[in-house]
Amino acid sequence: MQVILNNKNKILRFILLPELRKYIVLSIILFQTTVSVNAQDKSKPVLRISKPEKENVSPERLKRIDSLFQEYITMGRCAGASALIARNGGIVYYKAAGYNDIETKSPLRKDAIFRIASQSKVLTSVAVMMLYERGKILLDDPISKYLPDFKDLKVLDKFNDSDSTFTTVEPKRTVTIRDLLSHTSGISYPASGNKAMDLFYSRCKIAGAISNGRVLLKNEMEKLAHVPLAHQPGEKFTYGFSVDLLGYMVEVISGLSLDQFLKKNIFEPLGMKDTYFYLPKNKFNRLAVLYTMDSANHLVKMKKSDSFDPDYPKSDGTYFSGGGGLSSTAYDYAVFLQMLLNDGEYNGKRLLSKSTIRMMRTNQIGDLFCGSLFTPNGGDKFGLGFEIILPPGSAQVPISEGSFGWGGAFGSLYWIDPKEKLVVQLVLQLASDSYNELRKKFVESVYQSLNN
Repeated sequence: MQVILNNKNKILRFILLPELRKYIVLSIILFQTTVSVNAQDKSKPVLRISKPEKENVSPERLKRIDSLFQEYITMGRCAGASALIARNGGIVYYKAAGYNDIETKSPLRKDAIFRIASQSKVLTSVAVMMLYERGKILLDDPISKYLPDFKDLKVLDKFNDSDSTFTTVEPKRTVTIRDLLSHTSGISYPASGNKAMDLFYSRCKIAGAISNGRVLLKNEMEKLAHVPLAHQPGEKFTYGFSVDLLGYMVEVISGLSLDQFLKKNIFEPLGMKDTYFYLPKNKFNRLAVLYTMDSANHLVKMKKSDSFDPDYPKSDGTYFSGGGGLSSTAYDYAVFLQMLLNDGEYNGKRLLSKSTIRMMRTNQIGDLFCGSLFTPNGGDKFGLGFEIILPPGSAQVPISEGSFGWGGAFGSLYWIDPKEKLVVQLVLQLASDSYNELRKKFVESVYQSLNN
C-alpha cells in the first residue's frame, strides 16, 4: 500500500508494512465502534448512580422528599416509604425512610421487595406486544381466535335487584386483544361497585388478582367465559381482569407459563433479579410488611383472612396473575421503566421496537372516560397498558404531557416522563386509599427539584 503525503510541495512516499496496515485498519474500526457505542449509551442509558447536579436536579430540593416522607411517618399515615428517581439514566434519589416493622423498629430497606399489584399489568402488556412483534397475533384479533371458550360471550342487558334475575344480549362485535389491553372489553373486577357483576363473580368464585393458592391461571380465566360482559366491547372503560386474561393468552400462544415467559423474555434480558410471582426462600426476609388502617385510622399490620393472605409472595403458589400477582424492588422495576423510556431497549437488549412503544403510549380509548391516578379531575386517557397524560391532565399537575404510568393497590406509583427523561417509582406498602394525598404531594416534590 503506497501513501503520498504532500506538505508545501514536499512529497514523501512510503509503503506501509502489512502488519502496520492491519494495525491502522483495526484502530479505525475500534474508534468507529467506540463512537457508536458511546452515542448509543447516551441515547439509551443504563441506570447508574449519579450526582443530582449532573442531571440538572437540585440536591437541596430533593431533601424536601425526605421531609415529606418523614412527616407522614410521624403522623402515622404510613410505616415507611421508599422512592427511586432517575433522570437521563442517572439515579439522583434512591432512599427509604421509616420502618418496615413499626413494632420492632426495623428500618425499611431501599431494596425491600414490595407487592407491585397492578404494576404487574404493564409487564404482561409488554409480553403481549412481544408476541405481536413476532407475528403471533394482531391487536384487533378476536380473543376467541386463541381462547375458543370465549366465542359465545354475552352482554348484560337488564338486572333485577330484587331477585337477581337478568337478561343478556348479543355483543355488537367480538372482544379483541386491543380491548383487553385498554380495559374496554367489558370484563370487570369483583367488588367493582356494579351489583350485577359483583354477584356474577361471586357465584363463579374466580380467584382474585392476588392469590397464594394452588390454582391455575387457565382454570380461573376460563370461568370468565361464563360471565356476561358489563357493557358492549369498546363502549366503556372498565378496569378488571382483562390483563389477567391476556396473561392466560400468553400461556396458550407461547406454550410457557406466564411466570416462565416473563422470566425468559423480560426479567433475564433486563437483569431483573428480584422480580417474582412467588419469592425464593432466601429472599423472604426482604419482603416488606404490609400495613392497613383500622377503624380508628391507626396503622396496623395486614392480617390473613379467608380472602387474602398478605404473605402470598412467600407461598408455594401456582397462580400467575398477570394483572396483580408480581413482587419486585424499586430498582428492578426502574430498570424495566428505563427500558420503556429508551424506546424498548436497555443495556444492548431490545425487547420492543420504538414504533411499538409509540403505540403503547398513544390514546387507545378515544373520548371514553377512564379516571386517573395522577390528575384530580381526569382528562387523561389509556394506552396499551398504562395511563397517558394528555394536555388537560398536564394542566392540573406538573407531569409533562405525553408521560405515562400507573400504580398498585398497596400505594405504589410509577411514571415515565419522556420530555424530562425521568423514571420514578414510589413504594408505600399500605393497603388503604389513605395514601392518595401523599402520592400527589410526592409527584409535586419530584418536579420542584428539577433545574431545567
